[in-house]
Amino acid sequence: MSIEKIVEQALQDGYLTPAMEAEVGRICDTASELSIEEYMALDRLMGALLTGEVVAVPRKQFINVMEELVLTEAIARVAEIEASTDTTLDLGDIAAYALNRLPPLYATTEEGASYQRNKAREELAALISDQVKEAIDCNLNQPAFYPERQSLRKGMSDDVLGQVSSLLKDYAHKFEPTPQGSSPQ
Repeated sequence: MSIEKIVEQALQDGYLTPAMEAEVGRICDTASELSIEEYMALDRLMGALLTGEVVAVPRKQFINVMEELVLTEAIARVAEIEASTDTTLDLGDIAAYALNRLPPLYATTEEGASYQRNKAREELAALISDQVKEAIDCNLNQPAFYPERQSLRKGMSDDVLGQVSSLLKDYAHKFEPTPQGSSPQ
């Protein structure tokens, strides 16, 4: 899709979605030079964003609390297995497998997320644990087929610590570690 069509769609809908924003960025990054029409369309979009005629939709207005609960369970189990064996497990595969078999628990506020967490701990803890265990068993017994398979994010580390770090960057974007030896202010 061209920049002009994206801007036209955004003006028509009144919204600039993350996908539209990403496509405009991709076009601008890959083009050696933008045309006058493309610059004019971008200028028009900027004006519409500044006046409120077009609203940029935030990337994530909600969270699935189940992802957090499954990751917590999976990290603990995978770390246990990797510490006691020479097996390396794929945390992403394990989490995806379990999440595909569990109900989503979406929330749009901190209060809603807290409610969903408590509800899941009371009613779904055993189910979460069972699904993570099944996911790990499946991962351990998975044959090495499709060696050319590539994960969604290239460059992820094979060790648990690297995977956890990467997942924290995605799901705990507001987390800022304090340097060792200093205390939070």
